[in-house]
Amino acid sequence: MRDELEARLARFEELERAMVDPAVLGDQQRLAATAREHGTLARLALKYRGFVSLERQIGDLAEMSRGPDVELRSLAAAELPDLERQRDAEWDELLELCSGDEDADRTRCIVELRAGTGGDEAALFVRDLYEMYRRYGVERGWDFEVMDASPTELGGFKELVLGVSGEGVYRHLQHESGGHRVQRVPDTEAKGRIHTSAATVAVLPEPEDVEVSLAPDEYRKDLFCASGPGGQHVNKTASAVRLTHLETGIVVQCQDEKSQHKNLAKALRVLKTRIYEHRRRIEHEKRASERKSLVGSGDRSQRIRTYNFPQNRVTDHRINESFTLDQVMAGRLGLVLDAIEQHAREQRRADMARSARPAGEAVQ
Repeated sequence: MRDELEARLARFEELERAMVDPAVLGDQQRLAATAREHGTLARLALKYRGFVSLERQIGDLAEMSRGPDVELRSLAAAELPDLERQRDAEWDELLELCSGDEDADRTRCIVELRAGTGGDEAALFVRDLYEMYRRYGVERGWDFEVMDASPTELGGFKELVLGVSGEGVYRHLQHESGGHRVQRVPDTEAKGRIHTSAATVAVLPEPEDVEVSLAPDEYRKDLFCASGPGGQHVNKTASAVRLTHLETGIVVQCQDEKSQHKNLAKALRVLKTRIYEHRRRIEHEKRASERKSLVGSGDRSQRIRTYNFPQNRVTDHRINESFTLDQVMAGRLGLVLDAIEQHAREQRRADMARSARPAGEAVQ
């Protein structure tokens, strides 16, 4: 772990130097990417830098406490306990930071919503999930950008891909990946029967340009005419873009913009994000080796949360806790997310208690 912390601090300091490099300052795109990565690493790197400084102070005092000067030995002995307790507390915080998702501090992510079992009702539920996330995000000052959308005639979405940016976006949304089930009476149901439908959500950290390079010969670009519900043509020009990554077979498409150039730029962002996720999963096989495992199949039985409209209740099955549904759908999603993060934090602490040595022992 110390090697990993040293590597992250070294990268952070490398980025600090790059941000005053004339070559970087003269390239706005490169400077922006460098600044974003610098900001992502800042919390952990600065915490570790302070921890290293504390270790040096403790080392100096320990040496002083063994010296010939009686007065200095006494002063050192008096100061050492407080500094050691502070060091151990800092180490505990570092352990927790490192035990969490390494991408937790990213300020951009891609959110993919897809209708599962339930036909038109599932597509309408995708729209409702989007509105829930948007309301929650607006309160936090986040920006939402539609990357791609497949609307239905009733106003729902078979698929909706969003780019979300802002402080803490991935940290707050990372636990939303999975199957979401809804129980309610659809507007189209004449007999008032409750239907069960499902949608899947995938939240992917968006990498910086410097982390995923993508040359034109690494993907195939296909152009086609954008279309709306029922196959109705939105335009007669081939402005929609489909990209296929040749190595992994990952396919993305964007048709939300009228400009082919803008659709290509969005498609490249989504493709880079999925490539990054693909590589991330290979490196972390304990989570999954295939992207499908992130969200499940969309079947009703594979779910992390159930939205029960008749009972005005939303239940998160990972923590077995329920919340008032209309409040959550109105944008108070933080009630759920905070409880899930607290649960995840307690699990991380329990894992560390089982596997890690005491903090004081670990840093020697």
